[in-house]
Amino acid sequence: MRDPLDKATSKAPATLGEGCLSRYDPDALGAEDGTDFPGAAQLWEQLQLPDEPQESSEKDA
Repeated sequence: MRDPLDKATSKAPATLGEGCLSRYDPDALGAEDGTDFPGAAQLWEQLQLPDEPQESSEKDA
C-alpha cells in the first residue's frame, strides 16, 4: 500500500540560501512551476508610470 501522506500533487521547488535569504533556485524552476508570465514587462511598465502631479495647496496672493 502506498504512503497515505503522499497524496500531495505539488511540491515546492528547490531553494537556495537559508533563513531570510532563502529563495527558489532559478535553475530549478521551469514551465511546470508556473514561472512563465509573458505580460510581466507590460504590467511592470504600467506600475512604474509616474503619478499625476499634485496641485500645490498654497495659492499666490
